[in-house]
Amino acid sequence: METIMNFLRQTGFSMIGDNWKMLVMIAIALVLAYLAIVKKFEPLLLLPISFGMLLTNLPGANLFHEELFAGGHVHWAALAGSEQIEIGGVMTTVSAGLLDYLYLGVKLGIYPCLIFLGVGAGTDFGPLLANPKTLLLGAAAQLGIFIVFTLSRILGFTPAESGAIGIIGGADGPTAIYTAIRLAPHLLGAIAVAAYSYMALVPVIQPPIMRALTTEEERKIVMRPLRKVSKTEKIIFPFVVTIFVALLVPSAAPLVGCLMLGNLMHECGVTDRLDKTAQNELMNIVTIFLGVCVGATATANTFLTWQTIKIMAMGIFAFGCGSAGGVLLAKFMNLFLKEKINPLIGSAGVSAVPMAARVSQKEGQKANPANFLLMHAMGPNVAGVIGSAIAAGVLLALFGAA
Repeated sequence: METIMNFLRQTGFSMIGDNWKMLVMIAIALVLAYLAIVKKFEPLLLLPISFGMLLTNLPGANLFHEELFAGGHVHWAALAGSEQIEIGGVMTTVSAGLLDYLYLGVKLGIYPCLIFLGVGAGTDFGPLLANPKTLLLGAAAQLGIFIVFTLSRILGFTPAESGAIGIIGGADGPTAIYTAIRLAPHLLGAIAVAAYSYMALVPVIQPPIMRALTTEEERKIVMRPLRKVSKTEKIIFPFVVTIFVALLVPSAAPLVGCLMLGNLMHECGVTDRLDKTAQNELMNIVTIFLGVCVGATATANTFLTWQTIKIMAMGIFAFGCGSAGGVLLAKFMNLFLKEKINPLIGSAGVSAVPMAARVSQKEGQKANPANFLLMHAMGPNVAGVIGSAIAAGVLLALFGAA
């Protein structure tokens, strides 16, 4: 009987007790899994995130110990089990779990950069090169980042926390994660969930903003076909961007460098095996690790706070401001251009590739069935990827040492 009682005391059921927060987090994890599987909201990342959230909140599983990464640092001695660490007010030796080791790839900034390598391998910068003006639309769509940074400061967040929250407005999940782990690792769970949730809701969030800021005549504007971009231009482009961005904002070099390396492998024509690996096997493996580890940071004590509610609210506001920024700049540019730009493509300046470009195409065809905006919208869309990485680099340069 004593053996049976000891076994029962070690089960997760006996550890739940009055810890209702764990039950709430398990319920949230199941809801996110439902959205990923049934509603198909960014399933490739939302499903691993939801399962990581489930694993970290199961009592007694001990798969992830946030104390090992407290204060924004890796406590290597405690991770190795050679030093005690304080947990719940008691000094104890931790037996590191599976997710503790996998999380090192997030903490050290490895996974987001590898994701960018795969993104670059699957991205065609041809539409941007064919119409360089769209680079400005991608830059304007980063407006939400800096508006919400200011708003976060007003609401009492530190400069570093405000930068991590603001980057949600770029609608670029890996960049949001990369920035959060350096500026505000304690907010990583909430920021990642907000970033990927709103990316999945692009077709819901953007159309009302686009219609509110444009007239029917503007939405009917037909843009002439893009010129053909030569292979030489596509090969030179990654070198130029990497050198320029690394010299301008060195802290953005890891993200932009990996993005451009992936794109170079895709465009040069002599590294097909590397290109396919970056797009498929490597991308898929890293996506699993990144999603599960990010979900693991959403523990009950850190996620169920007023801060999380504020982050979720400011995240959607940042996303809306970014979408509006691109549209408004396109309208402003039309005051001076002979060949008008359809303002709808400005909303694609956020980094949700290629979903935001598809939304521009859909809204354009509603106004004019003969209007084909997809390739035009891909210009600001891929420019937004570069723009969000540069914005992250600026924030890291300003507040990374704070």
